[in-house]
Amino acid sequence: MRHLLSTGDLDAATANLLLDTADRLKQALLGREVRKLPTLRGRTLITLFYEDSTRTRVSFEIAGKWMSADTINVSAKGSSVSKGESLRDTAATLAAAGADCVIIRHPASGAAHRLAAWGGRDSLDGPGPSVVNAGDGTHEHPTQALLDAATLRDRLGSIAGKRIGIVGDVTHSRVARSNVLLLATLGAEVVLVAPPTLLPVGVADWPCRVGNHLDAELPGLDAVMMLRVQAERMHGGFFPSAREYAIGYGLSERRLAMLPERAVVLHPGPMVRGMEIAPAVADSPRAAILEQVRNGVHVRMAVLYHLLAGAPEPQ
Repeated sequence: MRHLLSTGDLDAATANLLLDTADRLKQALLGREVRKLPTLRGRTLITLFYEDSTRTRVSFEIAGKWMSADTINVSAKGSSVSKGESLRDTAATLAAAGADCVIIRHPASGAAHRLAAWGGRDSLDGPGPSVVNAGDGTHEHPTQALLDAATLRDRLGSIAGKRIGIVGDVTHSRVARSNVLLLATLGAEVVLVAPPTLLPVGVADWPCRVGNHLDAELPGLDAVMMLRVQAERMHGGFFPSAREYAIGYGLSERRLAMLPERAVVLHPGPMVRGMEIAPAVADSPRAAILEQVRNGVHVRMAVLYHLLAGAPEPQ
């Protein structure tokens, strides 16, 4: 692996290798009083975030520090970006400064791909830093899909042959696209459920089935992933009101009871409680939302390991 920009770039063998490595790293840290591995000692990671984040940014920083890397946070609001510096100039600066890996979140779809291309061409010595896409516009968020897959494996035992529902604001969700691509690669049947106004153009070409009626899909699902309604990306009326959305597509206690007993509930966060998901559902034992956060650290450790440390397995 040179970069991680899209789950569409991962075949089943590579995706499972990343998930297996995350499991081994989790076991390697289990019971340690000091959660520290020397794997990435001497490596420099930079998180470059042009959008606000809690889970993704913190988990990447923890992942780097638990692997003994030097981790530097760069926020657009506190950098030369606020003075008008272009993404390309920022990429050249980070490469020249000696970054080994840049983890970028950006509001423009495709920004991570451009950074990967510019970083190598503009670096002074060597191929430039590896790039990890931590979310680019409404395009993709590959490490979120990987941590979701890790959580599903933990809860369900396997992903192949399982039916996974992804519900809500698909149009504005980079999580949805990354999950559809990855879960299909891993052998799952994916069902998107959303109002027609929140389904993107071209969704018929995705490797999944599309429906508009949540109640009809719930009894046949092994897992359901509720998406955040991304109001900050919406320009216009995509549904009448928050109440109407909750009635049609929110995961209530009544709807939780319609799922098979073993089915698991996921949400990438942050949750809008009472609209996308009822508080009692979010806090129920069937919800794996905090497990997703915990798995996110180990999955991101695995990604950094394979990008920067090479092929040998962690001990």
